[in-house]
Amino acid sequence: MKIPFLDLKLQYLNLKDEIDKSIAEVIDQTSFIGGEQVSKFANEFSSSYGVEKTVPLANGTDALYIAMKMLGIGPGDEVITTATSWISTSETISQTGAKPVFVDIDEYFTIDARKIESQINKNTKAIIPVHLYGQMCDMNEIMRISSKYNISVIEDCAQSHFSELDNKLAGSWGKCGTFSFYPGKNLGAFGDAGALITNDIDFAEKCRIYASHGAPVKHNHIMEGINSRMDTMQAAVLRVKLKHIKNWTESRIEISNIYMNLLSDIHEIELPIVRSNSKHTFHVFAIRTSMRDELKSYLEERGIPTQIHYPFAMPFMPAYKGHDQNKSLFNNAKLHQETELSLPIFPEMTKEQVEYVYMNICDFFKIK
Repeated sequence: MKIPFLDLKLQYLNLKDEIDKSIAEVIDQTSFIGGEQVSKFANEFSSSYGVEKTVPLANGTDALYIAMKMLGIGPGDEVITTATSWISTSETISQTGAKPVFVDIDEYFTIDARKIESQINKNTKAIIPVHLYGQMCDMNEIMRISSKYNISVIEDCAQSHFSELDNKLAGSWGKCGTFSFYPGKNLGAFGDAGALITNDIDFAEKCRIYASHGAPVKHNHIMEGINSRMDTMQAAVLRVKLKHIKNWTESRIEISNIYMNLLSDIHEIELPIVRSNSKHTFHVFAIRTSMRDELKSYLEERGIPTQIHYPFAMPFMPAYKGHDQNKSLFNNAKLHQETELSLPIFPEMTKEQVEYVYMNICDFFKIK
């Protein structure tokens, strides 16, 4: 049996008529930049999240950068974030001229909120918690710190569409939430796309203007900005997929539960822990084992692709070789980079496919 890590072809085929019709409408209207598909997606996403505004953007990386720029973050400032994430989280901090300050991860693979306060100083202007793999951070503690020190919180929700903590959605806790709709995300476009959500209407308008060359309307440039428009075709695809995201999320949770039940007796691996009173949406199903590389090779030889998220925690990347933080502060992140392995998971995955993965893991560890 061969199992895809993620089956985007099957997802498309299941929605083919809806998606093809939506794309055809864009072509028929020849509205390739902006237009009603983009504004309708923004309104529908806001409604789904129960927030005031969604600012559609070209990608999730831009969303982080724009949020920081419109908060006035720049040279001499510091922004605290997790040691374990994709580099877009930290590189956008550097691109504003500010300094990224890394904090180790906790047992849930997210930023250890208990260690944030010790990194705050007079230059700290924001915290960027990353809801990694679909698991939300300890937002209650992070918001307590935010309030105490008057520090903005920008939630990186690139992997946590519709994740919840205490019945509150990811992205709705802080100043804003930023999203990626990269094709492989739980809610993915057919190319790059992103968005920023917020309940601050004035802030949303500033972000929208900055993302459109600093112009509230064409030719009226009130500031220098950047070009970060959501492509109309991507908005059309996302509008179709948004109707299905809740069912897909439930499917991911069901599949993760099957994995959890089957793998619970294999002591050689560590299963993900779900934070209490939360909804983990399982963008990634990450296990940990000291035999990670050997298991990865074994599974791939048997038609089971796996991935490593991420082979380098950010403080250990060559890009941050000159960073002045002590590497001993990131022991959990270092362990994670050496032991984490992501197993296949996607909404259309069958129980038989999960069982095939399980049986091969058992064979590798010689468990009968």
